[in-house]
Amino acid sequence: MPSLADMIASYTAYHRDWRNRATHFIGVPAIAFAILIPMTWLRADLGGGREGSLAMAFVIVVLGFYVAIDRPMALLATIVFVPMLAVAERIGTLPLSTGLTVFGICFVGGWAFQLIGHALEGRRPALVDNVMQIFVAPLFLIAEVVFALGLRHDLRDEVAARLPHHRDPGKGDGAAG
Repeated sequence: MPSLADMIASYTAYHRDWRNRATHFIGVPAIAFAILIPMTWLRADLGGGREGSLAMAFVIVVLGFYVAIDRPMALLATIVFVPMLAVAERIGTLPLSTGLTVFGICFVGGWAFQLIGHALEGRRPALVDNVMQIFVAPLFLIAEVVFALGLRHDLRDEVAARLPHHRDPGKGDGAAG
């Protein structure tokens, strides 16, 4: 399995322009939230009067993947995903038309932001080359915040060392965060 630094560097290579990265702070969470909504409609009895959804299972698996990669980043992802899951679960209990509307707005709106960012950068989305990048996107955003706060210098330096060292004027600063 590639390291977290490898994954973030690969994702960063598609997101060098600050405007593209900025649009992803809206688009990625919107899309992640949107896909959880229909997953809440698929439910199973867990026994003892408890029920679970595909959304719950999905979040557990994704967070488990993040734990395997980097525990501190997985903890930060948990802080983001658990409330997102709770809201999606609540929306999943509303009338189907409401859930579909929220899903549609978030999913289409999220992709619109993503594609605008990539148009500004002039580069296609990372998932076109590797669909697994969809699981890296949230970690990329968390890393961007962590780096901006001056934390995880080790990871920031590892990511930077894996990036091509060129700078296109008007295309962002070429740094990982």
